[in-house]
Amino acid sequence: MKKCLAFILIFLSACDEWNVENHHALAKKLVLENMLVDGHIDVPYRLSKENVDVGSSVEGGDFDYHRAIKGGLNAPFMSIYIPAEKEIDGTAKDYADQLITNVETLVEMHPEKFAIPKSLKELKAQVEQGKISLPLGMENGAGVDGSLDNLRHFYNRGVRYITLTHSKSNHISDSSYDESRPWKGLSEFGKDLVRGMNALGIMIDVSHISDEAFWQVMEISSVPVIASHSSARHFTPGFERNMSDAMITALAKQGGLIMVNFGSTFISAKSRDSYNSISRLTEKYIKENNLDIHSPEVEKYTETLHQDMFVYADLSDVLDHFDHIRDLVGVDHIGIGSDFDGVGDSLPVGLKDVSEYPNLVFGLLERGYNEEDIKKILGGNLLRIWQSNEEHATSQRH
Repeated sequence: MKKCLAFILIFLSACDEWNVENHHALAKKLVLENMLVDGHIDVPYRLSKENVDVGSSVEGGDFDYHRAIKGGLNAPFMSIYIPAEKEIDGTAKDYADQLITNVETLVEMHPEKFAIPKSLKELKAQVEQGKISLPLGMENGAGVDGSLDNLRHFYNRGVRYITLTHSKSNHISDSSYDESRPWKGLSEFGKDLVRGMNALGIMIDVSHISDEAFWQVMEISSVPVIASHSSARHFTPGFERNMSDAMITALAKQGGLIMVNFGSTFISAKSRDSYNSISRLTEKYIKENNLDIHSPEVEKYTETLHQDMFVYADLSDVLDHFDHIRDLVGVDHIGIGSDFDGVGDSLPVGLKDVSEYPNLVFGLLERGYNEEDIKKILGGNLLRIWQSNEEHATSQRH
């Protein structure tokens, strides 16, 4: 009897090892053979701050061409990120144009590696040619600068989604991060902008906006919308930047998509608590020593605190968000919005840069997602919504 039990245990262990090896191989195959769309990568802003050529292998950062190829990434949305202060000083539109030019320059330097699509058809063709297609998403609608003519200008330059606001309430929408809520949701121009985006075929991105603004977008938009880089508030109670179950349900009912942000503070309550503790200690240090927040002393102090105290999420924590959303609304409404190059040194163990998407897919396979589920999550769901927005815009023009 003991020998039989020992044999069974050995057999089960061998089966487990075979399944793990098989899942690793299948994960690699799935990312290399399918469209992999990431809804939010902050390369353009990084290029504005660093003199690097991400068309080659580079040190640091979360993205370069060779790591993207290794990870199977072939359709990353380039974030045209506009800091909130650019609206205040009146330079938001010019700044957005400059970041778009940065992406265009990258393509000009490496035309065999990169291209910018202005339609879903172009994106698919570029990927079929073996290029990494770089669709543009504007993070913070401040660049529109109160003009629907500017909206068309950015459409013509290739912008295919707009995150209505960012860290501060702007002329379009209240922000989830801002205590000041002048519009109680969307401004009147913001409501017109939503309709204008629908008419042009620019996807509306509800990441960053306040809950009130989200519900107003749901009422106004005629087509499905996206949350390009948000996670589930279920795991981070009180963090309005993530989406509540009610919001995810409404988004899905309308046909929309939540693209999971990988940043540890978006994923883990423990990580958020550690970040908040570091912030409080830093504020105390600044006050006690009468220092400027941007001084080298403060930077060094904060860096030391981060090394000693910050709690990183891991792959399992990220997968919990995918499971929660799947169980809530199904796999048709889940995507990837990593926020690579946008969340600093806070990425989870196992998802540190664009070479590691196979780790995510391996985890999904281990949790019972089938190949069709994973193809939808990798890109199929976002492509469906993009197509829906394009078709609606076409119907409005005829």
